[in-house]
Amino acid sequence: MSVLEAGHEWRRLRTTTWSMYVLIFLVAFESFAVTTVMPTVSRALDGASLYAFAFAGPLATGVIGMVVAGSWCDRHGPRGPLMLAAALFAVGLVAAGLTPTMGVLVLGRLVQGLGGGAMTVALYVIVARLYPGVLHPRVFGGFAAAWVLPALVGPAAAGAVAQHVGWRWVFLGVALLVLPVSLVLLPAVRRIGPPRTPATAARRGRLAWATLAAAAVLGLNLAVYVPLPWSVAVAAITGAAAIVALRPLVPRGSLRAARGLPAVIATRGLVAGGFLGAEVYLPYLLTDRYGFSPTTAGIALTLAALAWASTSWLQGRLGDRLASRDAIVLGAALVVVSVSGVTVAAAAHLPPAVAIASWTVGGGGMGLVYSRLTVLVLAYSSPGSQGTHSSALSIADSIGAALALALTGLAFTSVLASGTAPDLPFVASLLVAWLFALGAMVTAPRVRTRQAEADPTDAATSSALRS
Repeated sequence: MSVLEAGHEWRRLRTTTWSMYVLIFLVAFESFAVTTVMPTVSRALDGASLYAFAFAGPLATGVIGMVVAGSWCDRHGPRGPLMLAAALFAVGLVAAGLTPTMGVLVLGRLVQGLGGGAMTVALYVIVARLYPGVLHPRVFGGFAAAWVLPALVGPAAAGAVAQHVGWRWVFLGVALLVLPVSLVLLPAVRRIGPPRTPATAARRGRLAWATLAAAAVLGLNLAVYVPLPWSVAVAAITGAAAIVALRPLVPRGSLRAARGLPAVIATRGLVAGGFLGAEVYLPYLLTDRYGFSPTTAGIALTLAALAWASTSWLQGRLGDRLASRDAIVLGAALVVVSVSGVTVAAAAHLPPAVAIASWTVGGGGMGLVYSRLTVLVLAYSSPGSQGTHSSALSIADSIGAALALALTGLAFTSVLASGTAPDLPFVASLLVAWLFALGAMVTAPRVRTRQAEADPTDAATSSALRS
């Protein structure tokens, strides 16, 4: 396709493009906003025991949504999955916004997670089927920008809404926009018919494993309601079940971080667990122990987002001058330093500036890690496996974060119930997140195969890439 033809096609699809950007923006804004207001929600609904579940639940059900939407799109095209995903996302937000109890809010978040996971996959399929290949980088660049802007303005905006209007409107405001924006996409999506290649049995098998993984993660979150010592047994069984279910969804060797692609997948899951497991407790710590308002607490997340965006831009500018392995190792180390700093600040009740500065360092580390892990996944993939490997990266991301949130929640509520010093529940949950981050630092050096270290152009020859 010529440059002139590509420009004409871009103008023709302008409405479709901006509608997709707005949907991605809404999903991203909701993610950052809820992290900011959840401490306020938890206090209002007396839901401290379900605090981590409110974050882990959508991640777990999102994996089911991803797999279902992928299979459905392969059979019938993206129109049906997109509309159902938007409806589920909106219904979940409305349930959360109107909830009388924390339990109902969690149920709404589970439904919302199903819709959010499916929506992302459907949008990717729309891009693949509707746009010529020459325009794909431009579209996905817009998707990335649609995530960055909410990271910068979402926390502070959500804190201001919660403080001056009411936390319920953080959920309801997004819900009011999702369905109308989705309907704008319908005329374009109607032109996309079902593909010629039907879904395979292997893909249907992935749905069963994804469902089991999500159920196990949700079960792990419920272990806190089982009396000791049985809660430990429930946590061990459900945690093991989640890992067993994850195995068929990721490349062979990922659970032991074998060199190459498996280590890339493992590092992504561990660093996501370490960062998100700590992130959800930072606003809680600042509002509960330091008396911050939701708006002020949200600024800490914004600073980390700025650092994330800055180091992501920097590593892109450096290109080959910064080896992917070095960027990932450095980034994982910065996340460990970050979580360590927040943990020490909570344990010693240091000035809040220590926790905020530490968290900003972690954002910088994530900007290095996430960008280069995605680069390596594509480098290790043939054209026929790029979708499968990218899906595995997203699944590891979601399950790793969900497992970390379940375990941090179990640690938080267990210590809180013991009636110890008020800082200790935060310390316990942050220590769990620190272990995930430390695991990522251990696996990070293995993201390059020995063959690739000798000859970077020959990375794909490694047997570690078989999946």
